[in-house]
Formats: sequence, C-alpha cells, structure tokens
Amino acid sequence: MNKIKTMIQMLLASLLLLSCGKEEPAVEYLEVTSNNISGEWKLVEWRGSALQEDTYFYIDLVRKDKEFTIYQNFDSMGDMPHKVTGNFNIETDVEKGAIIRGIYDYDEGYWSHEYEVNELTEVSMIWVATDDPLFVQKFVRVDTIPEDIKGAE
Repeated sequence: MNKIKTMIQMLLASLLLLSCGKEEPAVEYLEVTSNNISGEWKLVEWRGSALQEDTYFYIDLVRKDKEFTIYQNFDSMGDMPHKVTGNFNIETDVEKGAIIRGIYDYDEGYWSHEYEVNELTEVSMIWVATDDPLFVQKFVRVDTIPEDIKGAE
C-alpha cells in the first residue's frame, strides 16, 4: 500500500513540474506614448474581421512632429489608393487610458472617432472607438509600407 501511495505522490509531483514548465510567457505591454507607437502600421482586423484581400490601410505615425500619413483604398474607386495626412495627439484619460485622436490636413476635419489604444506591444496594438466599443481595429507593425502603395498617390 505504501508503494502505491509513493507512486501516486511521485506521479503528482511529476505532473506539477511538467505543468510549471508550460506557462505562457507574459506579454509585455508598452506605455502608450507617441514614441512607442511611432512607426509604420498595417490594419489587419477591422470590426473583428480580417480585411478583404484587395483592401489595405497603412498608417505611418511620426513621433517628432506627431504627424501621420494614411495610405488606404477603403473609400477609393477601384484600386485607386487614397493618401491623407495630418496630426495626431495622445492624451491619458483617467478612466479609459490612452486616447489617440487626429485631425486631417487641408480642412478635411477630425478623425471620425477617438480611440482607446490597448494592448500595445512592439509588434501590435488595438484601437477601440471611444463612442463605439464594437469598432475595434487591430494593427501590426510593418518594416515598411510597400513602395507601390506609397508611390501611387
């Protein structure tokens, strides 16, 4: 009987050791600052769904002057890309956290939403519209925006 108890205890100890080794590494979220979000990003999910294959949206956020350039074909006729520029600002709301908002150049007005920036890592971030929690966008960092998109203004 003692041998059975010892074997059960050894089995349980082995299971505990094995389960400890399989922990997922903790995700390191970054503070949302213009420095940490600076760079080129590609929208990969919009309202919880992947973008259609022929649709794209890139945003280049420039820390120094808090400027942005967007390259997208969401609202274009056919394959014609659309480039817009402007300025962005990040503020911290006590309840909602980091909020990004932007204004377009050439009297085109403000972004249609302000966004809570969540889950910022070195490679991805989530934006949630402050006035519509179902309006969720996921971005991934890219090394560069493709030249054929940047050059087709």
